[in-house]
Amino acid sequence: MSLTSKLRESDLFAHFDPLDLDSLLATASRQSLAPRSPLDDNLGACFVEQGRLRLRRDTPYGPYLLRRVGAGEMFGEGHLLLQPPEVGEGMAETDLQLLAFDGEALSALAEASSRFHLCLLWTLWKSLSGKLRVTNGRLTEFFSSDSGRPAEERPNRAEPEAGFRVDLQAKRGLFAEQRLSSLEINFLTTLSREERYENGQAIFHEGEPAEKMYVVLDGKVRISKHIPGAGEEALSFLDRGAFFGEMALIESEPRSATAVAHGGAAIVLGIPREVLRGLLDIKKVSSARLLRLLCEMMARRLNELDDKLVGWHILSAGARPAPPGA
Repeated sequence: MSLTSKLRESDLFAHFDPLDLDSLLATASRQSLAPRSPLDDNLGACFVEQGRLRLRRDTPYGPYLLRRVGAGEMFGEGHLLLQPPEVGEGMAETDLQLLAFDGEALSALAEASSRFHLCLLWTLWKSLSGKLRVTNGRLTEFFSSDSGRPAEERPNRAEPEAGFRVDLQAKRGLFAEQRLSSLEINFLTTLSREERYENGQAIFHEGEPAEKMYVVLDGKVRISKHIPGAGEEALSFLDRGAFFGEMALIESEPRSATAVAHGGAAIVLGIPREVLRGLLDIKKVSSARLLRLLCEMMARRLNELDDKLVGWHILSAGARPAPPGA
Protein backbone atom coordinates (compact mmCIF):
# COMPACT_ATOMS: atom_id res chain seq x y z
CA MET A 1 0.00 0.00 0.00
CA SER A 2 1.33 3.46 -0.89
CA LEU A 3 1.97 6.01 1.82
CA THR A 4 -0.74 8.27 0.37
CA SER A 5 -3.27 5.44 0.56
CA LYS A 6 -2.19 4.58 4.09
CA LEU A 7 -2.78 8.13 5.29
CA ARG A 8 -6.04 8.45 3.41
CA GLU A 9 -7.36 5.35 5.20
CA SER A 10 -6.36 6.76 8.59
CA ASP A 11 -9.10 8.58 10.50
CA LEU A 12 -6.46 11.15 11.50
CA PHE A 13 -6.08 12.33 7.89
CA ALA A 14 -9.36 11.30 6.26
CA HIS A 15 -10.57 14.92 6.05
CA PHE A 16 -7.61 16.01 3.84
CA ASP A 17 -8.33 16.34 0.13
CA PRO A 18 -5.77 14.74 -2.27
CA LEU A 19 -3.90 17.97 -3.01
CA ASP A 20 -3.56 18.93 0.65
CA LEU A 21 -2.49 15.39 1.49
CA ASP A 22 0.25 15.58 -1.15
CA SER A 23 1.38 18.90 0.37
CA LEU A 24 1.44 17.29 3.81
CA LEU A 25 3.58 14.39 2.59
CA ALA A 26 6.02 16.82 0.98
CA THR A 27 6.90 18.06 4.49
CA ALA A 28 7.65 14.55 5.80
CA SER A 29 10.64 12.23 5.90
CA ARG A 30 10.76 8.55 6.76
CA GLN A 31 12.68 7.38 9.83
CA SER A 32 13.45 3.74 10.71
CA LEU A 33 14.53 2.52 14.15
CA ALA A 34 15.49 -0.88 15.53
CA PRO A 35 13.95 -2.22 18.76
CA ARG A 36 15.21 -0.43 21.93
CA SER A 37 16.56 2.49 19.91
CA PRO A 38 15.92 5.90 21.54
CA LEU A 39 13.98 8.52 19.64
CA ASP A 40 15.62 11.83 18.84
CA ASP A 41 14.22 14.49 21.20
CA ASN A 42 14.07 16.92 18.27
CA LEU A 43 12.09 14.59 16.04
CA GLY A 44 8.89 16.65 16.34
CA ALA A 45 5.42 15.49 15.30
CA CYS A 46 5.38 11.99 13.78
CA PHE A 47 2.98 9.42 12.37
CA VAL A 48 3.73 5.76 13.12
CA GLU A 49 3.62 3.76 9.90
CA GLN A 50 4.71 0.43 11.38
CA GLY A 51 5.64 -0.90 14.79
CA ARG A 52 5.19 0.48 18.30
CA LEU A 53 7.08 2.81 20.62
CA ARG A 54 7.04 3.79 24.26
CA LEU A 55 6.95 7.30 25.69
CA ARG A 56 8.21 7.36 29.25
CA ARG A 57 9.50 9.65 31.99
CA ASP A 58 12.46 8.99 34.28
CA THR A 59 11.70 8.90 38.02
CA PRO A 60 13.71 7.96 41.16
CA TYR A 61 11.99 4.56 40.95
CA GLY A 62 12.85 3.87 37.32
CA PRO A 63 11.16 4.86 34.05
CA TYR A 64 7.42 5.48 34.21
CA LEU A 65 5.49 4.51 31.07
CA LEU A 66 3.29 7.38 29.90
CA ARG A 67 1.83 5.64 26.85
CA ARG A 68 2.46 3.30 23.96
CA VAL A 69 1.97 4.60 20.43
CA GLY A 70 1.33 2.12 17.64
CA ALA A 71 0.79 1.99 13.90
CA GLY A 72 -1.75 4.51 12.67
CA GLU A 73 -1.20 6.88 15.62
CA MET A 74 0.68 10.13 16.12
CA PHE A 75 2.94 11.55 18.81
CA GLY A 76 4.79 14.82 19.34
CA GLU A 77 1.79 17.05 18.59
CA GLY A 78 3.04 19.50 21.20
CA HIS A 79 6.00 20.35 18.98
CA LEU A 80 3.52 22.02 16.63
CA LEU A 81 1.42 23.66 19.35
CA LEU A 82 3.40 24.43 22.49
CA GLN A 83 6.69 26.01 23.46
CA PRO A 84 8.21 24.08 25.10
CA PRO A 85 6.54 20.82 23.97
CA GLU A 86 5.69 17.83 26.16
CA VAL A 87 8.47 16.28 28.23
CA GLY A 88 9.24 12.57 27.88
CA GLU A 89 11.60 10.06 26.31
CA GLY A 90 10.72 7.83 23.40
CA MET A 91 12.05 4.35 22.64
CA ALA A 92 11.21 1.90 19.87
CA GLU A 93 9.56 -1.21 21.28
CA THR A 94 9.62 -3.07 17.94
CA ASP A 95 11.04 -2.38 14.50
CA LEU A 96 9.69 1.08 13.91
CA GLN A 97 8.96 3.13 10.82
CA LEU A 98 7.96 6.75 11.31
CA LEU A 99 6.82 9.59 9.14
CA ALA A 100 8.41 12.72 10.68
CA PHE A 101 6.86 16.07 9.75
CA ASP A 102 8.96 19.21 9.40
CA GLY A 103 7.42 21.80 11.72
CA GLU A 104 8.65 24.85 9.82
CA ALA A 105 7.38 23.48 6.51
CA LEU A 106 3.98 22.72 8.04
CA SER A 107 3.77 26.22 9.50
CA ALA A 108 4.56 27.74 6.10
CA LEU A 109 1.82 25.67 4.44
CA ALA A 110 -0.67 26.55 7.17
CA GLU A 111 0.10 30.24 6.75
CA ALA A 112 -0.32 30.04 2.99
CA SER A 113 -3.56 28.04 3.03
CA SER A 114 -6.39 28.45 5.53
CA ARG A 115 -7.89 25.19 4.35
CA PHE A 116 -4.66 23.27 4.97
CA HIS A 117 -4.30 24.94 8.38
CA LEU A 118 -7.77 23.81 9.44
CA CYS A 119 -7.17 20.25 8.20
CA LEU A 120 -3.90 20.07 10.15
CA LEU A 121 -5.60 21.32 13.33
CA TRP A 122 -8.34 18.70 12.98
CA THR A 123 -5.66 16.01 12.76
CA LEU A 124 -4.03 17.31 15.95
CA TRP A 125 -7.44 17.50 17.64
CA LYS A 126 -8.30 13.89 16.80
CA SER A 127 -4.92 12.62 18.00
CA LEU A 128 -4.85 14.62 21.24
CA SER A 129 -8.47 13.94 22.19
CA GLY A 130 -7.91 10.18 21.94
CA LYS A 131 -4.81 10.38 24.15
CA LEU A 132 -6.57 12.60 26.67
CA ARG A 133 -9.49 10.20 27.07
CA VAL A 134 -7.14 7.26 27.63
CA THR A 135 -5.09 9.23 30.15
CA ASN A 136 -8.24 10.32 31.99
CA GLY A 137 -9.15 6.64 32.27
CA ARG A 138 -5.72 5.84 33.67
CA LEU A 139 -6.32 8.25 36.54
CA THR A 140 -9.12 5.95 37.69
CA GLU A 141 -7.08 2.78 37.09
CA PHE A 142 -4.13 4.04 39.12
CA PHE A 143 -5.77 3.03 42.39
CA SER A 144 -6.74 -0.62 42.54
CA SER A 145 -9.49 -0.50 45.16
CA ASP A 146 -12.90 0.93 44.31
CA SER A 147 -14.68 2.45 47.24
CA GLY A 148 -17.52 3.74 45.09
CA ARG A 149 -18.98 7.17 45.50
CA PRO A 150 -22.19 7.80 47.39
CA ALA A 151 -24.48 10.07 45.42
CA GLU A 152 -24.74 12.51 48.32
CA GLU A 153 -20.98 13.19 48.10
CA ARG A 154 -21.31 14.65 44.63
CA PRO A 155 -21.23 18.45 44.42
CA ASN A 156 -24.70 19.95 44.22
CA ARG A 157 -25.84 20.14 40.58
CA ALA A 158 -27.36 23.59 40.15
CA GLU A 159 -29.48 25.09 37.43
CA PRO A 160 -28.20 28.45 36.14
CA GLU A 161 -29.66 31.48 37.88
CA ALA A 162 -32.85 32.43 36.05
CA GLY A 163 -32.76 35.75 34.24
CA PHE A 164 -29.05 36.37 34.84
CA ARG A 165 -27.53 38.58 32.13
CA VAL A 166 -24.10 39.92 31.21
CA ASP A 167 -23.43 42.97 29.08
CA LEU A 168 -22.66 42.11 25.46
CA GLN A 169 -19.47 44.16 25.57
CA ALA A 170 -18.22 42.09 28.52
CA LYS A 171 -18.79 38.92 26.51
CA ARG A 172 -17.22 40.40 23.41
CA GLY A 173 -14.18 41.53 25.40
CA LEU A 174 -13.64 38.01 26.72
CA PHE A 175 -13.59 36.46 23.25
CA ALA A 176 -11.46 39.29 21.88
CA GLU A 177 -8.82 38.46 24.52
CA GLN A 178 -8.49 35.04 22.89
CA ARG A 179 -7.35 36.70 19.65
CA LEU A 180 -10.16 35.05 17.73
CA SER A 181 -11.33 36.26 14.33
CA SER A 182 -14.05 38.91 14.08
CA LEU A 183 -16.46 36.26 12.80
CA GLU A 184 -15.72 33.95 15.75
CA ILE A 185 -16.04 36.83 18.24
CA ASN A 186 -19.38 37.98 16.84
CA PHE A 187 -20.73 34.45 16.57
CA LEU A 188 -19.76 33.44 20.13
CA THR A 189 -20.83 36.76 21.66
CA THR A 190 -24.29 36.50 20.12
CA LEU A 191 -24.97 32.80 20.65
CA SER A 192 -23.31 32.05 24.01
CA ARG A 193 -25.47 32.11 27.15
CA GLU A 194 -24.27 33.46 30.49
CA GLU A 195 -24.67 31.29 33.61
CA ARG A 196 -23.83 31.99 37.26
CA TYR A 197 -22.98 29.35 39.87
CA GLU A 198 -22.35 29.77 43.59
CA ASN A 199 -19.26 28.40 45.30
CA GLY A 200 -19.31 24.59 45.33
CA GLN A 201 -22.13 24.21 42.83
CA ALA A 202 -21.51 21.82 39.96
CA ILE A 203 -21.78 23.09 36.39
CA PHE A 204 -21.78 19.48 35.18
CA HIS A 205 -20.90 16.05 36.55
CA GLU A 206 -18.61 13.33 35.28
CA GLY A 207 -20.59 10.81 33.21
CA GLU A 208 -23.37 13.21 32.19
CA PRO A 209 -24.24 13.78 28.52
CA ALA A 210 -22.74 16.94 27.05
CA GLU A 211 -24.87 19.70 25.58
CA LYS A 212 -22.61 22.74 25.99
CA MET A 213 -19.02 23.88 26.03
CA TYR A 214 -18.09 26.63 28.49
CA VAL A 215 -15.64 29.50 28.90
CA VAL A 216 -14.91 31.19 32.24
CA LEU A 217 -15.95 34.86 32.28
CA ASP A 218 -15.39 35.57 35.98
CA GLY A 219 -14.32 33.59 39.03
CA LYS A 220 -12.67 30.18 39.08
CA VAL A 221 -13.78 26.68 38.05
CA ARG A 222 -12.34 23.44 39.44
CA ILE A 223 -12.14 20.44 37.10
CA SER A 224 -12.00 17.20 39.08
CA LYS A 225 -12.40 13.47 38.73
CA HIS A 226 -13.54 10.82 41.19
CA ILE A 227 -10.70 8.36 41.80
CA PRO A 228 -11.89 5.03 43.26
CA GLY A 229 -10.28 4.51 46.66
CA ALA A 230 -8.98 8.08 46.82
CA GLY A 231 -11.98 10.41 46.44
CA GLU A 232 -12.11 13.58 44.40
CA GLU A 233 -8.89 14.63 42.69
CA ALA A 234 -8.59 18.16 41.34
CA LEU A 235 -7.19 18.04 37.80
CA SER A 236 -7.01 21.78 37.13
CA PHE A 237 -8.26 25.20 38.23
CA LEU A 238 -9.52 27.43 35.45
CA ASP A 239 -9.56 31.22 35.43
CA ARG A 240 -10.99 33.83 33.10
CA GLY A 241 -10.71 32.91 29.43
CA ALA A 242 -10.31 29.14 29.94
CA PHE A 243 -12.52 26.87 27.84
CA PHE A 244 -13.77 23.58 29.26
CA GLY A 245 -16.22 20.82 28.44
CA GLU A 246 -15.41 20.96 24.73
CA MET A 247 -14.08 17.45 24.22
CA ALA A 248 -17.22 15.58 25.30
CA LEU A 249 -19.30 17.99 23.24
CA ILE A 250 -17.41 17.58 19.97
CA GLU A 251 -17.00 13.83 20.35
CA SER A 252 -20.55 13.15 21.65
CA GLU A 253 -19.11 11.30 24.64
CA PRO A 254 -20.15 11.55 28.32
CA ARG A 255 -18.36 14.09 30.48
CA SER A 256 -14.98 12.74 31.59
CA ALA A 257 -14.74 15.02 34.65
CA THR A 258 -16.78 17.28 36.94
CA ALA A 259 -16.75 21.10 36.81
CA VAL A 260 -17.48 23.07 40.00
CA ALA A 261 -17.47 26.77 40.93
CA HIS A 262 -14.43 27.16 43.17
CA GLY A 263 -13.55 29.76 45.81
CA GLY A 264 -16.64 31.89 45.22
CA ALA A 265 -19.26 32.49 42.57
CA ALA A 266 -18.30 31.73 38.97
CA ILE A 267 -19.78 33.20 35.81
CA VAL A 268 -19.41 31.09 32.67
CA LEU A 269 -20.62 31.39 29.11
CA GLY A 270 -22.28 28.27 27.70
CA ILE A 271 -21.84 27.54 23.99
CA PRO A 272 -24.42 25.01 22.72
CA ARG A 273 -23.43 21.92 20.76
CA GLU A 274 -24.98 23.10 17.49
CA VAL A 275 -23.19 26.46 17.71
CA LEU A 276 -19.78 24.86 18.24
CA ARG A 277 -20.28 22.28 15.51
CA GLY A 278 -21.41 24.96 13.07
CA LEU A 279 -18.40 27.12 13.87
CA LEU A 280 -15.91 24.24 13.64
CA ASP A 281 -17.34 22.77 10.44
CA ILE A 282 -14.44 21.32 8.42
CA LYS A 283 -16.01 22.80 5.27
CA LYS A 284 -15.44 26.30 6.64
CA VAL A 285 -12.11 28.08 7.08
CA SER A 286 -13.19 30.70 9.60
CA SER A 287 -12.69 28.60 12.75
CA ALA A 288 -8.94 27.92 12.67
CA ARG A 289 -8.10 30.29 15.53
CA LEU A 290 -10.67 28.76 17.86
CA LEU A 291 -9.68 25.21 16.94
CA ARG A 292 -5.99 25.98 17.50
CA LEU A 293 -6.83 27.48 20.89
CA LEU A 294 -8.69 24.29 21.84
CA CYS A 295 -5.83 22.08 20.57
CA GLU A 296 -3.27 24.04 22.60
CA MET A 297 -5.46 23.74 25.66
CA MET A 298 -5.80 19.98 25.16
CA ALA A 299 -2.02 19.55 24.74
CA ARG A 300 -1.42 21.42 28.00
CA ARG A 301 -4.02 19.32 29.84
CA LEU A 302 -2.44 16.12 28.57
CA ASN A 303 0.94 17.29 29.90
CA GLU A 304 -0.67 18.16 33.24
CA LEU A 305 -2.28 14.72 33.56
CA ASP A 306 1.02 13.05 32.66
CA ASP A 307 2.69 15.10 35.41
CA LYS A 308 0.00 14.02 37.88
CA LEU A 309 0.41 10.32 37.07
CA VAL A 310 4.18 10.56 37.38
CA GLY A 311 3.76 12.41 40.69
CA TRP A 312 1.47 9.68 42.04
CA HIS A 313 3.95 7.05 40.93
CA ILE A 314 6.70 8.81 42.89
CA LEU A 315 4.49 9.32 45.98
CA SER A 316 3.69 5.60 45.96
CA ALA A 317 7.46 4.92 45.89
CA GLY A 318 7.00 3.12 42.58
CA ALA A 319 4.51 0.65 44.06
CA ARG A 320 1.86 1.42 41.42
CA PRO A 321 3.37 1.15 37.93
CA ALA A 322 1.56 2.14 34.76
CA PRO A 323 -1.05 -0.41 33.61
CA PRO A 324 0.13 -2.88 30.93
CA GLY A 325 -1.92 -1.24 28.18
CA ALA A 326 -0.58 2.26 28.79
